[in-house]
Parts: sequence; C-alpha cells; structure tokens
Amino acid sequence: MLKLPFLSFISVILLGSCAIESEKIVPSEVTAPEIIPSPEAPTESGKVKSKLPPVEIKTAIDPDIMYLLLAAELATQRQQYGLAYEAYMELTKRVHDPKFAEQAAKLALQIKDSRKTTDAVSAWVNQEPKNVTARKVAALNALRGKDKKIAVKELSALLTAEPENFENTLLELSSILQKEGKEKFVYDTLEALSGKTTSSKPVIYFVQSLLLMQMKNNVQAEKKIEQTLALQPNWEHPLVIQSQLAVMANDLSRAKTLLNASILKHPNNPAFKKLLAQTLIKTTEYEAAAELYQTLITQNPKDGENYVALALINLQLNRDVNAETILKTLADQVEWASQATFYLGKIEEKRNNSTAAIELFDKVNDNSFSFDAGISAINLLAKDHKYDDVDVRLDGLMKKYPQEKLRLVLMQASLYNQQNQYEKAFSVLSTTLFEFPDAKDLLYTRALIAEHLGKFDVLETDLKKILAKYPNDAEALNALGYTLLNDAKRYREAEKYLQRAIKLQPNESAIMDSFGWLQFKIGNYPQAIKYLQSAYEKQNSGEIAAHLCEVFWTMDRKEDARKLFEEALKIAPEDTDLLTFKKRFLE
Repeated sequence: MLKLPFLSFISVILLGSCAIESEKIVPSEVTAPEIIPSPEAPTESGKVKSKLPPVEIKTAIDPDIMYLLLAAELATQRQQYGLAYEAYMELTKRVHDPKFAEQAAKLALQIKDSRKTTDAVSAWVNQEPKNVTARKVAALNALRGKDKKIAVKELSALLTAEPENFENTLLELSSILQKEGKEKFVYDTLEALSGKTTSSKPVIYFVQSLLLMQMKNNVQAEKKIEQTLALQPNWEHPLVIQSQLAVMANDLSRAKTLLNASILKHPNNPAFKKLLAQTLIKTTEYEAAAELYQTLITQNPKDGENYVALALINLQLNRDVNAETILKTLADQVEWASQATFYLGKIEEKRNNSTAAIELFDKVNDNSFSFDAGISAINLLAKDHKYDDVDVRLDGLMKKYPQEKLRLVLMQASLYNQQNQYEKAFSVLSTTLFEFPDAKDLLYTRALIAEHLGKFDVLETDLKKILAKYPNDAEALNALGYTLLNDAKRYREAEKYLQRAIKLQPNESAIMDSFGWLQFKIGNYPQAIKYLQSAYEKQNSGEIAAHLCEVFWTMDRKEDARKLFEEALKIAPEDTDLLTFKKRFLE
C-alpha cells in the first residue's frame, strides 16, 4: 500500500523552539546607563542647606560600572557564564537598566540554574513589569521548577498583557517543556489556570489536548478537544486535531465525515484537504485522493508537497508516465530536487533500468533521501552480482551514516550470505556484537549464519540470549526449536519451544512448517501432513515442499511425493532442499 508522510499538524502548532531560550547570548551594545544623583539633604524648613557642595551631574559612565560591564562582556565571550551572571546581577543592583537583568536571566537559563534564574527574572520583572518576554521567562522558570502558584501567577499576567497572543505563548512554553518531560505538570498548571479565566478556556483546553497527545492519552485528548469546540465550534486548529485523533484511533469513516464537514466550513484551509487526502490513501481510495491533491495544486501551485503526493499516487495506480512528468518538473526546483530524483530513480528501477536508476540515486544529496537512495543503489548492484561495487558503497555509507551501522552490518551480512561467504558474514556480525552485545537482530542473524557453519553451540547461545530478554519472540522460539530437531535426544525440548511459537503465531507459514516437521519426527504423520500442507498453501517454499515430500514418501505415498516435487521444482529449480530430497529418495 502507498505510504505518504502523514500530516503532522501538531508539529506545525508546537513551535520548534522558544525565542526566549534559544536566543544566543551576545554582548549587548554598551550605552551609558542613567546615573541618578543622590538627593541633597533638606533642612527642617524644606530648604537645602547652603553649606553642602553642589551636586556634580555625571555625564560619563562611572568607572566601577564600566569595570563591571567590561568584566561581564569578557566573561560572556569566554563562555564563563557563571562569572558573567554575577557581574550583570551586580550591575542590576547599581543601575536602573532592565537590559542588565535581562542578560543575567538569559545567562542563568544558559547554565540551567533555577535559583539564579529566579533572582534575575525577579529583578527584570520588577524593573520592567510590562515586558512580555520577562514574564515568559518567569513562567518558564516556574514551570521548570514545578512552582505551580508562581506559574499560574505569571501565566495570568501574560494573559492580561497579550490575550490575543496567549495561544502562541502557551504553545511556545509547552514546546520547550514537553522536550524536558514536564507535560504532566504543565497540564496540571493549565487546569489550575482554567479556573481563573473564562475567555481563554478554549485556548487552555486546546493546549491541554496537545499535551495529552504527547503523553499518549488520546482518549482524554479527544475529551479536551470536545470541550474546546463546545466553546468555539469553528476554530480550525482543534478541528484538525479532532480529525487526526479519529485517524489515529483508526476510525477512518468518522475522520472522513469530520474532514468533509470542516472543508465546508473552511474551504480555503488546505490542512483539511491534505488530511482528508491522506485518509483516503489509507482506505485505498486513490482516485479520490488524487482529485483532492489536484484541487490543492490549483489552490496553491507553489506547494511542492502536493505535487510529490500526486506523483506517488500515480505510481500506486501504475501511471508511471504521469508520475514521471510531475517529478521531472520538481527535479528542477532546489527544494524538491532530491526527493523527485529519488522517485525518478525508483521508476527506472521498476523498469529494470538499473544503470539509469543508479545514476539518479547517485544525484540525491539531501540527507532525508540520500541514505535510502544509497541502499537502493546497493540493492540493484547486488541484484546484478556486482559485489565489489557493493562493498565500496557499503563502506561509504557506514562512514557517512554511523548512526545506521546496525542496519548496514545486517545488510552486509545478508549479502555475504547470498554469496555463500558464511565466514565473512559470521565475522562481521561477531565484531559488531562486541559493540552492541544485546542487539536482537544481530544475534538472530548470527545464529542463522552459525547454522550454515555448523556452529550449533553459537546458534543455541545467541537464540537463548534473545529469549532471555524477549521470551515471546516467536522467530527465536521457532529457530531454536527447529534446530533442536536435528538431535533425536532433544525432541521434547524442541517441542517446548515450538509449542510456544505456534501459540504466539498460529498462521505463520515458517512456524507451521517447523511444527509439522516436529510431528513427523515424533511419528505423528497425520498431524505432520496437516501442518505442512497448510504451510505450503500459504507459502510455496522449496523447504516446506521438501518436508512434505519426505512425509509422503515415508508414508508410502510415493506418487504424491513425486507430483509435489515436480511442481515445486518448476517454481524453484535451484532450491537446495528440493535437490537434497531428489538425491536422497529419487536417484
């Protein structure tokens, strides 16, 4: 089924970072702070004593102030943020200029010192009570410190100061704090805040719904969205989230109903049509999805995402020429060039034009697609048995994408396995297991390779290590049980593993085959035929066919064995299990 990146409206709503936190601390422009002269002492009559000298009006920066300012700037440049903080806080005490308190607050955030942040923000707010950024920092610090009372106070102040921007403020703060795992406290604080306001309840409920989604509590998120829409029924953001929640619950019929209704209310909002188109793709209604994307393209011809989606739908409908036309247009645009080139390569791969496909894959340079393009090129080279080129490219990918090492090592081992180079495969897997000793896929793959090398002790050790951590891993249970059938003394032990495997996955052909083979080994031929025939109907595997042929032969149903063998050999003429059966019984 066609898979498109699902519309993530939450990622659009939840801002990626907070300006108050991410702003880089740089030395501010030095301006002469206002120096307030000390008042002269009045007499009892209210007149100034004439014997006092006249007050000197200072027009230059006091040397002590200049020293502190230079020390603060120098410490900041050297990233000695603790020293810089102390200098700015001293400046805050001596000079009435909120910029110094602001710098101190930013430095305190930088070094993640809650007490220092509280002191600096308190000074900042005292000097500049109407400064919204100061209030945001104060709210952020209170939420971080889980001081609900102060957090509610600061959020209330922000609501009063900028009611029209309160949604963005809450989203901005929530975006930071959900990355720190504080969604629950923010949610509870908003619950307390909702009791103190009426006009902003919809905004609070909406942000709470997003927090609940982050906490994987979609049922409660749905209830909060309903509360939001009960107060503000035509608000577009909650309508989108409500539809997303229906899709996430796999209630696609309801999602389509909600989205169609929202499109009637907001025909110019593309988010509803995009989400509906992606929902239609999930229900394999490709033609209807294509029509929607065509409408979106008409509405906004500059949105390349819609062209990509339409091209992929055309590929799904085997309209490769239409897809190619769209993608070639996108390939000339810098923003979409890599993505379009990747899919053009996939079209050439589909046409079996390996050389053309690899040339296109090699042009992909966007990190979002270059790794997949590299893998696609390697697969094509392996298909053509160009293994030297494969090795060079794999080494290149491992250096470029060290985070993908496990996946690439598994691919390398698989390619060595295809070439019957089992020792090489075993070696690369064993080396990597020193670095990732508990990696399940590495252990499982090495166990399979160990079987080819007759290293049954390694096979058993690796599979048992997997089962110690994942006792219900049906693949490992099946592999271990099937291997133990090689030893007649361990049939009962094998049965224990295979019984668990088939209970977990009763319709998996490989497990049915193993269980049928077990029944044959312990002399239960009717059950053996039952399971092996069911397995073969699910998957025309040479190994399954060879097992079934041997059971027929043993039961003196030789014609059935020969008929099945000839049928299976036509499908897989080079299958080693079938050829082994032929050598043992037919020659």
